[in-house]
Amino acid sequence: MIIRRYIISEITKPAANILLLMVAIFASYTAIVYLTDAVGGLMTPAQVGILIGLRVGMALEILLPVTLYLSVMIALGRLYKDSEMTALAACGLGTGGVVLPVLMLSLPVALIAGGASLYIRSAAYTQIYKLRAQARADFSIGQLESQRFLEIADGRYTFFSEKIDQDRKVAYKVFLREKKDDAWAVIQAQEMTDGGRNNLGYPVLTLRNGHLVEFPSSGKGTSIIRFEKAHYPIQSDAGKSGRYRRKAATTAHLLQSDSLEDVAELQWRLSTPLSTLLLALLGVPLSRTNPRRGKYAKLGTALIIFAVYYQLFTIAKTNVENGNVDPLIGIWWVPALLLALTLAMLRKTGSLRP
Repeated sequence: MIIRRYIISEITKPAANILLLMVAIFASYTAIVYLTDAVGGLMTPAQVGILIGLRVGMALEILLPVTLYLSVMIALGRLYKDSEMTALAACGLGTGGVVLPVLMLSLPVALIAGGASLYIRSAAYTQIYKLRAQARADFSIGQLESQRFLEIADGRYTFFSEKIDQDRKVAYKVFLREKKDDAWAVIQAQEMTDGGRNNLGYPVLTLRNGHLVEFPSSGKGTSIIRFEKAHYPIQSDAGKSGRYRRKAATTAHLLQSDSLEDVAELQWRLSTPLSTLLLALLGVPLSRTNPRRGKYAKLGTALIIFAVYYQLFTIAKTNVENGNVDPLIGIWWVPALLLALTLAMLRKTGSLRP
């Protein structure tokens, strides 16, 4: 019992540092993505901070399994390096006795990672889409910069202005393009100002001295309208994409759905706790090394295995969505491969024997 607690404590020591490092890296990467929108005026700093927090919470479904996986390898690798595993084997523990404390530690971590995947994931996506839709709905002249293109509403609208008067909130020599279902609308105007909101809550732009060109994708039936003053609403159609609804859907909804996309999403979420357990157990044989090689000897191999594993997960999920794989098989063949690899390595190193 004392030895089990010792092994668990050795594994948890590097876990906090690894998790903090990966959270910092992930948050920094996310901040770079969203700060671009903040600089362009599409989002406020408060909205960016909330989005970063939501992304980090959602990423726990991957960060926690990776943290435990690397912590097991580093901790047990140190025990091999310092010949403590040899001493434990001399006391009758054996490498097989390491599997049980690793499994005991990985169970609560798997539950937390599973909770992040089953519940936090959908809640985070729901809030992310709401914030981004709100940012698009709050479009104003202040978001534009002179001599720079600005895309909003997932590329539906493209703006360009040669000169911006930020004090008066007026844009001069404006180019505006809207992508519709089967047509395009292009507007050139000498002046553009904010025109408030219409009865549907959409922001309205007031355009002066320009012309509107509308043409279908086929190129036939083009129309040109000249105007002295026109009011143009900026409509937000966030949430129409099935991808958005699927990621933001609750697990209870996915359980009742027969859609292949929903089945793939549900299996992805359910696989998280299983992946956490398998990766932790795989860390036991991967940590075994010669004391002269050091505790990081097989870290590169471990990272390659992890990268291939999650790449196969992505491929399997796509195949289920496209109907190329039976939903009963689904993505489960990927953790089955990892289980086979784990058992083979545990057997080879003698870790299955007490």
